[in-house]
Amino acid sequence: MSTEPIWRPVAARAASLLLRYPDDEVLSALPTIRAALDGLPAEVAGPLRHVTAHRESTTPGELRAAYVQLFDFRRRCCLHLSYYTCGDTRKRGEALVGYASAYRTAGLAVVDGELPDYLPAVLDLAAADDAGWRLLRDNRVGLDLLTEALAREESVYRQAIEAVRAMLPAARPADLAAAVRLVRTGPPVEQVGLEPYGLVDPTGGRR
Repeated sequence: MSTEPIWRPVAARAASLLLRYPDDEVLSALPTIRAALDGLPAEVAGPLRHVTAHRESTTPGELRAAYVQLFDFRRRCCLHLSYYTCGDTRKRGEALVGYASAYRTAGLAVVDGELPDYLPAVLDLAAADDAGWRLLRDNRVGLDLLTEALAREESVYRQAIEAVRAMLPAARPADLAAAVRLVRTGPPVEQVGLEPYGLVDPTGGRR
């Protein structure tokens, strides 16, 4: 039986939508997201309200251009979790197999042709199954690094990642140490082992 708080699936789904490319379907969900945030803890709802308000007050064209510039052309702002710890290596290919297995076990599939470690998809998995929370906890280092990268870009999307981190247990000492090492060195690089997933670039872009 799950021990997750009953509000957490709603929070995960809201964060997923707010981190997705702002197409018409995603933007049409903003009123529903705004209403749902009233039932969430302040440390989760507050950051998500910032992103919701930003998307509501910015034209779709501006949102889309900024999103592409940030997530498609900023390697350190990648929305694919395994990139942070595995880089472009064979190890990442192995990690993606583990992600895919979690979706199959939950009876779910990754939509829109995304890789299974795509953060919004992992959040959707978390909204439906405990396996998603396990993947998020196991990739706390990547979330911490993504937060730092978005802070350097002064991006409102940092707030969405802060909300996700607030849903998780506090970082362990080992996670903090790993994050420090990766900040210094960056993810490992080895352009092999990802062919089964059709990975063209590690930036998280739509392809």
